[in-house]
Amino acid sequence: MAQPITGTIVETYLRKRGITALRGTGILRFHPHCYYRPDAWSPTETWPAMIAAVTGLDGKITGAHRTWLDPSGRDKAAIDTPRRAMGNLLGNAVRFDVAHDVVAAGEGIETMLSLRCVMPTMPMVAALSAAHLAAVLFPVTLRRLYIARDDDPAGDGAMASLIDRANQAGIEAMALSPRLGDFNEDLRTLGIDALRAALRVQIAPEDVARFMEWAA
Repeated sequence: MAQPITGTIVETYLRKRGITALRGTGILRFHPHCYYRPDAWSPTETWPAMIAAVTGLDGKITGAHRTWLDPSGRDKAAIDTPRRAMGNLLGNAVRFDVAHDVVAAGEGIETMLSLRCVMPTMPMVAALSAAHLAAVLFPVTLRRLYIARDDDPAGDGAMASLIDRANQAGIEAMALSPRLGDFNEDLRTLGIDALRAALRVQIAPEDVARFMEWAA
């Protein structure tokens, strides 16, 4: 059975990736023996895994995302596809806190958790892929959307599509750009102070005060 991540190799894995702010991560769970099957012709294996609930705007679970881990917790498992999602994903996401007027959206769980190390009270969603990021649904109360783009063609395409959808809905959309490939790479390579400084100049001043000031 899945269990809270505190004290498990999920916590070890996230800390190895520089992610130390784990407030509001109750949707993440640890499963010590999660089934993995490389393909239809291969035997089933079991690996420890980080399980994330995928939910709709109403909070109902629509799917799950699995990240299989090395038993040491130092990295992902040494298998062909250590990340897989299942269920109804389109429009839905892994959600960290409930979004009202402001939200940050991006692709990966680790990407969004990296941003939460700097903006721990900003609601965030991980759509799990570029295609699903482009289709993520907005709460009707949303007025400002931050898009944590991955620095690749798929990330640029998702960002453009999301900005267009936000503009049509009357939502201000602002891109957050990493210095390296993604924000987790920035956190691990450049450090939290550099990440905080880079984000401070990319978000609206009122959101700096609201979501970042106490962590300065």
